[in-house]
Amino acid sequence: MSYGLNKILKKILPKRLFYRSLIIVAAPVIILQLTISIVFFDSIWIKANKGMTRSLVGEVETLVDAYRVNNKKNIEFLTTVYKKNFDYVINIKQNELLPESRSDRRFSPMDRSLRREMKPIFGNNYWFDTVTYIDLVDLRISVDEEIIQVFFPKTRIAPSSVRIFVLWLILPSVLLILIAIIFLKNQTRPIVNLAKAAERFGKGESVDNLRPSGALEIRKATFEFDKMMKRINRHLTQRSEMLSGISHDLRTPLTRLKLQLAMMDRKETANKMAEDIDEMEKMLNDYLQYAKSQTEEKFSKININNLVNNILKKYDPSKYNFIPNDQIEVLGRENLIKRCILNIVENGFAYGDKILVEVKKSINSALVIIEDNGPGIPKNEYSNVFRPFYRIDKSRGLNKSGVGLGLSVAQDIIKSHGGNISLSESRYKGLLVKISLPL
Repeated sequence: MSYGLNKILKKILPKRLFYRSLIIVAAPVIILQLTISIVFFDSIWIKANKGMTRSLVGEVETLVDAYRVNNKKNIEFLTTVYKKNFDYVINIKQNELLPESRSDRRFSPMDRSLRREMKPIFGNNYWFDTVTYIDLVDLRISVDEEIIQVFFPKTRIAPSSVRIFVLWLILPSVLLILIAIIFLKNQTRPIVNLAKAAERFGKGESVDNLRPSGALEIRKATFEFDKMMKRINRHLTQRSEMLSGISHDLRTPLTRLKLQLAMMDRKETANKMAEDIDEMEKMLNDYLQYAKSQTEEKFSKININNLVNNILKKYDPSKYNFIPNDQIEVLGRENLIKRCILNIVENGFAYGDKILVEVKKSINSALVIIEDNGPGIPKNEYSNVFRPFYRIDKSRGLNKSGVGLGLSVAQDIIKSHGGNISLSESRYKGLLVKISLPL
């Protein structure tokens, strides 16, 4: 039962820290004010209203009784006295009936209290209106086929202090909640900035403007994250520089080997060895180009439709179908994303004779779907083909020009941008590559 209640509360409660903190601060204030209001209206206002109404009805009953005893001699005197002492305006209407329309409000405390006190004394021989006039109540009582009309101020049956009380009840609550909102904004802003910095760093962006702020614990977390981020960046830079240096240094002995092979007498053996050296050189060149782009290129806005269209321009239009979408822009390193899509497009043309490229937009990501009509990849090999230098012995492993880095580099590029790349079977029984990049 408690699990079900927790599940319901998780769905109802807001997800963001600011709004949850605001509920923690504002809920006790609102509950306290509601409790005070209920207690006030129940024990003070309603009782005061009831006593004032009962006193007024007693005065009106005295007036009616005096009028019934001798309505000719005392009516003018009573009218003058009531106007002077009680601020009443009294009219006697001859040959007139009570209005048939109901003008009292069912849920008004003032109307309900007046109706409750009038009913036991006058039965149904009364009518009153508290709506037509702003500050007056129109009360009419039927006496011996005549109507006694009494106008009296609303303050006689409704304490005027209630509005002031409600005003002073609401204003401090609103003021306290506004102050709480300002303080909570200042306290949650560093956490939001830290989360955004972590998200940007996870996508491979450089985070240079991260400054510790807020409470001591948040400052410490920000400081430690900044130290961790710098260590990771330093490690990645050193790794890239080291591998780039190794790749660059290996090109020199490979060049010497190619020269020595050119001078060999056994041309058939030399040609085979030269092919292996060319393949190794291509690996090194591919990695050097990738490492250089990763370290030097900055993030920028990229139009995916234009990027894909520029890649496909160099190929025969009869060999591909391109389905663009709305103008979709993502933030990333343009040359790296171009290299990723180009690797997959080249794989599609290498293993098939036609491809389909489609650009879509989901709720929070841009999708690039590339399908070919080649032999495809067995499902149990989907995870293996992303490993560096992995080659499949059958089906798509028959390609002569690949070195086994295409999909590995593509996955590394997409992951560094916070996206995802997945494989499945295309509608042409070939390979479908789905690239997802966050918007």
